[in-house]
Amino acid sequence: MIRLHAIDHSNRERYADVLRQHDRLRRRLAAAGRCWSLAAASDDSGAVAGQGVDLVALAPCGQVAGGTRLMPTEGPTLLGDVFPHLADMRDAARGPGVWEWTHFVVAPRFRGDGRRCHVSGVLAVGLVEHCLARGITRMNVVTETFWVPTASELGWQPRPLGLPVERDGVSICAFTVAMTPMALRTTRALYGVADPCLWAPAHSAGRLAPRQTLHA
Repeated sequence: MIRLHAIDHSNRERYADVLRQHDRLRRRLAAAGRCWSLAAASDDSGAVAGQGVDLVALAPCGQVAGGTRLMPTEGPTLLGDVFPHLADMRDAARGPGVWEWTHFVVAPRFRGDGRRCHVSGVLAVGLVEHCLARGITRMNVVTETFWVPTASELGWQPRPLGLPVERDGVSICAFTVAMTPMALRTTRALYGVADPCLWAPAHSAGRLAPRQTLHA
């Protein structure tokens, strides 16, 4: 079973190999992506990744199937420091209950052929589980505009912070999403995921199962 592992400053060293694999996957997909400047800026956020949380989907064999990253808004952020002009209609909230969501990647071999990718479901469900466990009620997002209807379909109540702009020939925008119990139920239903996806409670990300293999 593919499960989502929450990796923060408390357990980052124990997941070193997994994080390296996650970084390689993110960089490879960013290089093949459509919006180079957005991908590069998101990748630069890794410089302060020790302040954030990597949520990494691990297959039983130890291979990284996908991942995403959350950054606290009380420090440097992609929206506040790189793309502030995208929030020209509303100010982006900051604080302990508001985090920034910086990327969402799935390894090609785990994408499958169907409309609903199982690993995407694990990432999306586990992301909401993590936020609810951590008391994170909203996330700020800078991404391609097609994510707005996707977030709405998931029940995340996207709220635009400004008008979309074109970057590298791609439409990008900033918006916020709400992390609520209803969002969790809707996301589970959409992906057909009934079981918890987060490996351990988010507030104790450093706890691992005995003898668990973390090497890629």
